[in-house]
Amino acid sequence: MLNNIYKLINSIKSKKTILPPITNSSIINYLSKLQFLVDPSVTSLLLFVILVALKSLILILLLLGTIAFYILVERHILGAIQRRKGPNVTGSYGLLQSIADGLKLISKETPIPSSSNTSIFLMSPIVSFFIGIAVWGVIPFGEGAVISNINLGVLYLFAISGIAVFSIIMSGWSSNSKYSFLGAIRSAAQMLSYEICFGLCLLCVAILTESFNLSEIVYYQQKVMWSFAPLFPIFIIFFISTLAETNRHPFDLPEAESELVSGFNLEYGSMLFALFFLGEYASILNMCALCVTLFFGGWDPIFSSLSFIPAPLWFGIKVWILGAIFIIVRGVLPRFRFDQLIAVGWRVFIPFCIGYVFFIAFFVEITAGMEGFF
Repeated sequence: MLNNIYKLINSIKSKKTILPPITNSSIINYLSKLQFLVDPSVTSLLLFVILVALKSLILILLLLGTIAFYILVERHILGAIQRRKGPNVTGSYGLLQSIADGLKLISKETPIPSSSNTSIFLMSPIVSFFIGIAVWGVIPFGEGAVISNINLGVLYLFAISGIAVFSIIMSGWSSNSKYSFLGAIRSAAQMLSYEICFGLCLLCVAILTESFNLSEIVYYQQKVMWSFAPLFPIFIIFFISTLAETNRHPFDLPEAESELVSGFNLEYGSMLFALFFLGEYASILNMCALCVTLFFGGWDPIFSSLSFIPAPLWFGIKVWILGAIFIIVRGVLPRFRFDQLIAVGWRVFIPFCIGYVFFIAFFVEITAGMEGFF
């Protein structure tokens, strides 16, 4: 063994490595290959990509912390509604309960059904989690405080919310379980029904503010009035549609414990279940943020005398108020039957939203004509 090592070392020593001579032409050729890094357009593009990546990382970390705290608040509010104590053992007032739950899920083994489609089974919770986060990329927290201020932000939100149903269908189908698949089919029918209401509500806001840009929608509300007043019926329908879109009580029929054990996520455990859980609560918070942006003036202060409070803080206060309403609705309302849920969506909400779209379009056209006349 040692003889072989000595032979290898001697053979390496005996070989002479000849480097090419360094000349002016070789230096110029080398620098010409790196010239694209000095190009201002490429430099600005790299800086833009780095800035967006840093913003996204900070947003994801803040969102994960907010979700953990929101889950704790939900458990305390539900405990108060049901006249019992919430989590109060792990940490002071149970502040570490969400962290303990996360560590417990991380430490568990990931069960994968033997008859499942493994690749789709593993991909579904990842898709669900990232869809819940992707919406935050276009929601403005303050003036200029947005990751991507695109002009078609409303259409982007509508597209992302439409994709969310695929992760649930993928999870239900790939699990190869009748309960999971039935929960996925229920969810698809429910989300598609209320997706139409959701889109018509977004269209009403876009017609009133004459913009698809979420920042411009907030600026319009600052100049004129919050959209909550002229679009109050649309706000009510939008809020109910968000409950159905996020599969929250009283529309949590895809996860009906009394009928489907756990619904589409029946076969999931450990971190795969945690990703579904985080995706659901991320969707709840981004629906609250979207509702604040569209109807309650975004970061606009409630009282002008309190305008010294930072805009992102005002935005967060409004989001938390709507998030608390989500929790209270879960604690006080009974679950709907599935046929009632679908009937309300198709027979009541959709016809009303279509009529209101024409009414808002007529109102905007009339007011524009009156301004031109006077």
